[in-house]
Amino acid sequence: MHALHTLHNLHRPLGSTELLVSPLGLGTVKIGRDQGVKYPNGFSIPGDAAVIELLAQAHDLGINLIDTAPAYGTSESRLGPLLRGQRQQWVIVSKVGEEFDGGQSHFDFSPAHTRFSVERSLKRLETDFIDLLLVHSDGNDVSILQDSGVYETLAELKREGKIRGFGLSGKTVEGGLLALQQGDCAMVTYNLNEQGELPVLDYAEQHGKGILIKKALASGHACLAPGEDPVRASFELIFAHPAVSCAIVGTIDAQHLAHNVATAAAVIQDIA
Repeated sequence: MHALHTLHNLHRPLGSTELLVSPLGLGTVKIGRDQGVKYPNGFSIPGDAAVIELLAQAHDLGINLIDTAPAYGTSESRLGPLLRGQRQQWVIVSKVGEEFDGGQSHFDFSPAHTRFSVERSLKRLETDFIDLLLVHSDGNDVSILQDSGVYETLAELKREGKIRGFGLSGKTVEGGLLALQQGDCAMVTYNLNEQGELPVLDYAEQHGKGILIKKALASGHACLAPGEDPVRASFELIFAHPAVSCAIVGTIDAQHLAHNVATAAAVIQDIA
């Protein structure tokens, strides 16, 4: 595989953490949950053999970041056994706050639940530490960060060595700014359709904080002129901003993954 079409030499620091991450990360909602997900096309949850192949392909393409969450159904508990013996190869991102069962999401940001959730994620993922732990916001970003005690609990877990960094996967500019003041990173929506959280990226650039991009490809919904490659246009927008550490792509399709990686590598090399 030609080095120009992989991300191996393009890993970058995640803000001022010691984590080095690939510019694309693998989102794993589709390996654990097929209810209540916002994708234009239906899909089937892949079996273990297909997931093992996907993880191996991602690694071969230079991806080292995996994004999961308790709210992604069986994602964490599947990844644990499937990643046995590979822990050092991956930066694992998980979340706290959102639970998904019986087809419904519910939220708990209390210190007790935060600690319970992280301990459960460690067991499911079969690891002693999680690289990055994000608060999975329900949209009330500021009140969660100020009133629930979740960030204080994550800071304790970081001191204990159970997580290496923490931040917010939020929905508002105010939440993103507050998350970066007190934490290591923020996961923000930023794509061809939605750029409202740009001030969070600007703040991160000025203060050496990490940015992860969710919905990078607008969950497959981007609309462009005929003949324009939506993946390339998306990555040109995202990687033009120097604060961006990693964009999460949630595909279970090998061809999509290879195309995404080749396109991202080309765009990043053009920008450089």
